[in-house]
Amino acid sequence: MLYYLASYLTPYYGPFRLFQSHALLLAGGAVFAALLSVVALPRLWKRLPKDHGKAILGKDGMKSAGKPTGAGFLVTLTALPALILFAPLSFWDAAVVAGLYAAMLFGYLDDRSEKPWGQLRKGVLDAVVSIAIACFIFLGHSQVPSGLVALPEFASTFGADTIQAASACDTARMIVWMPFVKGLWFAPWWIYVPCAAFLLWFVMNATNCSDGVDGLAGSLTVITLVMLAVILYIVVGYRTVAHYFLIPVYAEAARWAIVVMTVAGAFAGYLWYNAEPSKVLMGDAGSRFLGMLVATACLMTGNPFLILALSPVVLVNGGGGLAKLVLLRAAKRLGFDIGEGSVIRRIRFPLHDHCKKNLGWSNAQVLMRFVLLQLVVMPLLLVLLMKIR
Repeated sequence: MLYYLASYLTPYYGPFRLFQSHALLLAGGAVFAALLSVVALPRLWKRLPKDHGKAILGKDGMKSAGKPTGAGFLVTLTALPALILFAPLSFWDAAVVAGLYAAMLFGYLDDRSEKPWGQLRKGVLDAVVSIAIACFIFLGHSQVPSGLVALPEFASTFGADTIQAASACDTARMIVWMPFVKGLWFAPWWIYVPCAAFLLWFVMNATNCSDGVDGLAGSLTVITLVMLAVILYIVVGYRTVAHYFLIPVYAEAARWAIVVMTVAGAFAGYLWYNAEPSKVLMGDAGSRFLGMLVATACLMTGNPFLILALSPVVLVNGGGGLAKLVLLRAAKRLGFDIGEGSVIRRIRFPLHDHCKKNLGWSNAQVLMRFVLLQLVVMPLLLVLLMKIR
């Protein structure tokens, strides 16, 4: 809203033109959302449902019993006015954000339910939202690649082979750049939408599974969101840097950087109260929203494989359990017996449960060590996926 108001207000007072600065909007959205979250949460969380604890984890799992849960519902709602004020979004981008809130709402309704929703019900709803968001992204950001040939820098940056591929396309495609290769890939909707929907679904569920230690999922995801904002604003949204990395420039990248940092600010305010011992829990509402946003922002960079570098700990911690489940069921169908004493059976998932139960780590140790792993591994993988092309 401020971005569009600036054009009307600037003739009356020149400094209003700063509202069209993406850097100012990015910083302002993050700070405003953080302040709203810090102020509003303690006044509203008494209305939230109470957590029942996890008896399966024993005494440690029951520490959360009685605490307000579903705070992700409140945090995302406090982020909404900041997004409206600071993020200048197109129609299809606004539809994507609406999809994120739909995923959050399903998680909140599950949090409030006396009887937790079944896996099938949640899986179907997750799939519907993921497909819808993938479609919105394609409709809002695909283009006819032959139009790129007219750009003077396109030929020198991507070469004759890419120009030939672009010229051959006469229908809308999503332009994707890959790790380890210089060229571009022009994906039609029937390839892009299913692949993007799977990424959205998987990352959302991996993030949801990682929410089991005070501050863990929130801290890891906020770190990822900050790095995503840097990539969107400084790399894929800035022509000089994008050309250096042999990456196509995305005109809307800076605006998505504002969205990402605004949400990061709101959840940073939540982490103030979620530090151990936590006063309030995020619940499925927050973890599903965060996971879906991380995957969406990765798709907005044009390289979905960046999720491997930006969320390595979350993917291993939460996604490892999904992979283990698929592996065990596939082995059973094929007639292979994976015994109880095997390594696969002995490792607990989410991995933070294995670290607590089998290795004897405290909650604080799990949080600190997982965050350190994220901070060390993330830049190394980013160098591999972005620079080596």
